[in-house]
Amino acid sequence: MDFHPKDLPIAKTFDLRDERDASEAVDEMVKIGFENRKEGFRVLMPKEQKTAKRIGYTVTTGVTAGLRGKNEVRDIKYWTYHHDKEHYAIVLISNKVLTELGF
Repeated sequence: MDFHPKDLPIAKTFDLRDERDASEAVDEMVKIGFENRKEGFRVLMPKEQKTAKRIGYTVTTGVTAGLRGKNEVRDIKYWTYHHDKEHYAIVLISNKVLTELGF
């Protein structure tokens, strides 16, 4: 990987505290969509490992299921990384956009 996920263009950042927040963020990401966008989405999660794992699972599987329900392309790349000393982050972006950006 020749870049860091934090360097990708971001349309919206979601700061989540729990799984309920994650479900709401997934609904919004699916509603906005990944097609015809030149940006991705960033999800910030608390560094408490159990909570972060649950949020990450909810986000990644929820986006895929939501896009499948809308019959949209589900070719989404995502990375999880240490964002700062209080947050982990997930960046989700369309693989097509990633290719167009030269990554």
